Amino acid sequence: MSNEEKDINKHTKSEKDRVFNEEFLPHINSMYNFGYRLTFDEDDAKDLVQDTYLKAYRFIDSFQEGTNAKAWLFRILKNSFINDFRKKSKQPAKVDYQEIESYYNSDDVDKTITTDLRVETVQDMIGDEISNALNSLDVDFRTVIILCDLEGFKYDEMAKILDIPIGTVRSRLHRARNLLKENLRDYANKMGYK
Repeated sequence: MSNEEKDINKHTKSEKDRVFNEEFLPHINSMYNFGYRLTFDEDDAKDLVQDTYLKAYRFIDSFQEGTNAKAWLFRILKNSFINDFRKKSKQPAKVDYQEIESYYNSDDVDKTITTDLRVETVQDMIGDEISNALNSLDVDFRTVIILCDLEGFKYDEMAKILDIPIGTVRSRLHRARNLLKENLRDYANKMGYK
């Protein structure tokens, strides 16, 4: 490889790094929040975000600079989530017998842990009603609510992220909001809203 070719490759890598740092990294918190709302698990969300950023860097040449980087990243994350979900749903459930054996051989097994369910229940309900109602929705409905109402994407951006027509985005969002309203009706009445 000649010195000119090395300089070109170095420049290409530095350009990739610049685009990655300027266009992609500012959205990492939004990506984690979206991943968490899809998976309900911190570690899975972190893995999903890491996978998304790895793919984004790998395919950075297909990203058109100046376009909506956040929407591009959300689409990668959504596709990764769907692919992982399909893989996991085809695999049988796994049990780590070594972890179970370690637990039962440890000193922790002798401790009895009791909790006051009334306190735990009330503690979880305060401030979590909306989150619980959102999490109870089917993933397709939950996703459009997150993208539109929490992340602020426009219908056309959501259509690109989800790879569905705008009409489908609108109908899913309408249905999702109605389901959310039904799920929160009792809570709203308790809080004095009619």
